[in-house]
Amino acid sequence: MASQTPPNISLKIEFSGGLELLFSNQRSHKISIPSEVPKDNNTRLSPPDGSTKPADISYLVYYLRDHLLQERGELFEEDGTVRPGILVLVNDTDWELEGEGDYVLKDGDEIVFISTLHGG
Repeated sequence: MASQTPPNISLKIEFSGGLELLFSNQRSHKISIPSEVPKDNNTRLSPPDGSTKPADISYLVYYLRDHLLQERGELFEEDGTVRPGILVLVNDTDWELEGEGDYVLKDGDEIVFISTLHGG
């Protein structure tokens, strides 16, 4: 029996506070990612042992870094999560209230990344 490909989920991603400069100077992106992803958050290869998990924000951070980020990845991602100073909203709610990186993404979610760091 052939294995079925998990369905994709559609997300709206927004960047502001200067983060959009790292993502082709584009504030809003519509993306589609698999609903089941590798447990190690690898965005390029299927896991050799088939171990997967539901797509969560931790995976999304890796996906954005590997597929949309145009430059200076260290300003967005650090140690597998967003850098300190980046506020993340899940459907207008602080991600800290939603479980941070463990929040399981749902079709139609809107995820907003806002840099609170300003040079001066």
